[in-house]
Amino acid sequence: MVMTADTHLAAEFYGSARGAVTARVLRERLLAMWPAAPGESLLGIGYTTPYLRLWRDRAACCIALTPAQMGAARWPPGVPSLSCTAEEDSLPFADLAFDRILLVHGLETAENARRLLREAWRVLKDDGRLLIVAPNRSGMWAYRETTPFGHGLPYSTGQIGRLLASGLFRIERRDAALWMPPSALRAVLRTSPLWERAGRKLMPALAGVTLTEAVKDVYAAMPLRTVPRRRLVLADAA
Repeated sequence: MVMTADTHLAAEFYGSARGAVTARVLRERLLAMWPAAPGESLLGIGYTTPYLRLWRDRAACCIALTPAQMGAARWPPGVPSLSCTAEEDSLPFADLAFDRILLVHGLETAENARRLLREAWRVLKDDGRLLIVAPNRSGMWAYRETTPFGHGLPYSTGQIGRLLASGLFRIERRDAALWMPPSALRAVLRTSPLWERAGRKLMPALAGVTLTEAVKDVYAAMPLRTVPRRRLVLADAA
């Protein structure tokens, strides 16, 4: 049975020095992919409060949703925003409600990843963007249960690609992060920028997490136009 991280584990991790460094490293990569979202509506699925802060101040709407199996999560005290808990295959939002959807600690902990992506497809606008942060099957972080990335199901880039294609999404960009070991040693945390630069250059396939940006493949969802059949008339032989 695959163990699923809950919000208590995630909150404890991100409240530690190791979690703070991890969040900083990932926020740098997220910001490189999504520099700004002025006036847009954002939905975070999973445990996304350490990351939605990147766009919260300028976004028109910023909602953090934790799947029911993870338990409820709250924004930090004094931070005005919205959070909710719901079943991952029945999101409480209207169709085409969001410009962007961010999944962190969401895909790997999903009880049914395909249904989650179908719901994401439904509530995402036709020109919207989905960004998935998932533990890399080949990296060290997927196998350390003292971090939220060590729970649930890790994915290879190929697996994520096939999963997105089956959910009617098309990949636009890929990135990766967390080459530093999943250690709480101060020496490791202090040298995290060095680990990231060296890992990106020397060991690109061994990153701790992958980042995948996708858009809705609207044309794949359109039914093919029915071609009228021609009647075949057979003439009687003379």
